[in-house]
Amino acid sequence: MPTYKGLHGQIRSNNFRSALLLIGFPTIIIAAIWAVMIGMNNGVWDEYVQRDFLRVLPIALGAVGIWFLIAFLFHSQMIQYSVHSKPLERKENMRVYNLVENLCMSVGMKTPKIYIMETDALNAFASGLNDKTYAVTLTRGIINTLNDEELEGVIAHELAHIRNKDVKLLIISIIFVGIVGFIMQVAFRSVLYGGHNRRNNKQDGRLMLIILVVSAIAYLLTILFRFALSRKREYMADAGAVEMTKRPDALASALRKISGHSVVEDVRSDDVKGMFIENNPKETQSALSGLSGLFATHPPIQKRIAFLEQV
Repeated sequence: MPTYKGLHGQIRSNNFRSALLLIGFPTIIIAAIWAVMIGMNNGVWDEYVQRDFLRVLPIALGAVGIWFLIAFLFHSQMIQYSVHSKPLERKENMRVYNLVENLCMSVGMKTPKIYIMETDALNAFASGLNDKTYAVTLTRGIINTLNDEELEGVIAHELAHIRNKDVKLLIISIIFVGIVGFIMQVAFRSVLYGGHNRRNNKQDGRLMLIILVVSAIAYLLTILFRFALSRKREYMADAGAVEMTKRPDALASALRKISGHSVVEDVRSDDVKGMFIENNPKETQSALSGLSGLFATHPPIQKRIAFLEQV
């Protein structure tokens, strides 16, 4: 299992990954446009394809850039809206505010905003891209169920995600995955509904086949990029929480209580669920569990508990 490699090392690593994502996702879009155009020209790159490619490329990248900018500016509102959260009132929840503020003071970081999800599920997540947008969101269930030491461990875990710049990495991924996912849906719908009206047109039939193949490849690459955000970040955040609280037993106890009680029913977005402290509600021991683990956003909670017991 991984060991904590230090705050600055983790920040450098995640900043580098963020840069790769910023390059990688637009590259997928550019490659998809290129593949469609060259495919329509029987695999030949000539001056006509080059002219069309250079004409379409700025339009496509401009549209993606505007989409990314809008999502970038309003990501916090979008995420909080998707989980139906609201600001946590200080006067009614001094216990939570004291825990958050004391932890932040202990490591010299600015106190993030605090939100609450009105659900009995036990979960939490961090979000944001900078000091103005950083936030920790807790469920009502986790606040009411955990004792002070356990809740402190969970909050410290989310603060570690903020300190490590994990949240920035995840937000960038979510935005680009959403863009690519939408483009894939449009492509598949064009193939599905266009085929009935133009089935006798060989040129259009070939175009639809090319779009289908390119869409499938682009979707696969998107999946690979999504899971390139290593599950090690959860181990690192657990270790970072221990570094802050000096209580690995408290976080391990919190994870035991969370296990099996983490599902927030109202949240439909898999990308947002990937930000939660726990997102493996149905761990199984079947023959397929190892394969499904390759596509999990989090390591099994029992492995995280075992990791904490070794700290």
